[in-house]
Amino acid sequence: MAGPSLGHVFRISILVLCASAAAALPADQGSLRVGAVRIDITPAGDAALPMSGYSGRTEGFRAIHDPLHIRTVVIDDGASQATFIACETLSFSDSLWDEITRRITDATGIPRENIILATVHTHAAPTLVPYTGQLTEKQAEYLARVKGSILDSVVQARSGLQPAKIGFGTGQANVNMNRRARDGQGGWMLGNNPEGVSDKTVAVIRFDSLTGDPIAIISNYGVHGTVLGQANLQISSDLPGATARFIEQHYGNKVVSPWTSGTSGDQDPIYRTGTDFRNVAALGQILGEEVIRVSDKIKTSARARIRGMQSVVSCPGKRTVQAPGPGREYKYEDADPVSIRLSLLVINDIAITGVSGEVLTNIGLRLKKESPFTRTIMVTHCNGSSGYLADDAAYDQVSYEITTTRVKRGCAEDAIVDGLLKIMGTFF
Repeated sequence: MAGPSLGHVFRISILVLCASAAAALPADQGSLRVGAVRIDITPAGDAALPMSGYSGRTEGFRAIHDPLHIRTVVIDDGASQATFIACETLSFSDSLWDEITRRITDATGIPRENIILATVHTHAAPTLVPYTGQLTEKQAEYLARVKGSILDSVVQARSGLQPAKIGFGTGQANVNMNRRARDGQGGWMLGNNPEGVSDKTVAVIRFDSLTGDPIAIISNYGVHGTVLGQANLQISSDLPGATARFIEQHYGNKVVSPWTSGTSGDQDPIYRTGTDFRNVAALGQILGEEVIRVSDKIKTSARARIRGMQSVVSCPGKRTVQAPGPGREYKYEDADPVSIRLSLLVINDIAITGVSGEVLTNIGLRLKKESPFTRTIMVTHCNGSSGYLADDAAYDQVSYEITTTRVKRGCAEDAIVDGLLKIMGTFF
């Protein structure tokens, strides 16, 4: 595979130098500065890369319906810097997270504990990790592009830091639904369960210039990026991207709006796994309109304090060896322990928690109830990938999430909630 061109290397070097110069500008401690960028990572139309999210879909994509992006915000309080990155891909492995964040820290000095690197979990993007075998040359080239673009985005956002204000608000949207449904034979399946637990909260963090114009609007909502199903063979950012684009277009594309997944492990869109892009646009508009409504009511402040910390907890592992049969029993065997990375980025009194997996709703609800921060959100698919992470009670319903999780019962819920509460406790 050919290496980066001299021009590309030169461009990166200039960006790094500009970012360093911007970071060196005097800033009063506690005075907020923010920079935000959006970078296109749409593959070439003829790349025909395999798509992610559905293991049964092995052929390459046939067309591009809408673009894929990385949206990045860099935050500076005069003493510390942090970055918040949302990538329109399915997930990042732990090793990819390690490589990417090391490169960010080396290039910018932003400490790894202050990095929130999340994916939106669209199931209509190219796969970054092969289901079997090795990456093809084209896949490896695309992966290298994504990794380079993430670093570019942080460097560019950091070079564009400007005095800013921050605020927080929440709303409600009926775009998600619990997907752990009864199958009519005494078992459980992937479906629609309107009676199941679901968190409808839309969380919004808004960053403004000192003149009141929005610079960045971060949104968080618990739903899978699966309006499009396995039959879809077009590249798309699905519901997450449709929401982000709707918000950005509303503000004349002068704002960057990263979308992040909340506790979506058991939440699908109310219209799911089809091929109709009208459903994608409709749900994106509904969710986007609520983000805008909340955003427009947020009051912002120019003072800020940034604190970040991460830890890794471990849970006993399992591997399913027999899926549920007529008796609704399934068999599993012991497997290697599963590491779960927990992240906490606090800006003033806003606690942005991150978990490296697909967290079920009850875990997020419990954390918000027990958190000492009244403004607490959970970003999943964040800083690595640990698979499905279920609350203890969910194991009573042997659903897809339970047969797929690599974690034995009795660990994930307490490890996540207690682990994050422990980190939060160090900030008081």
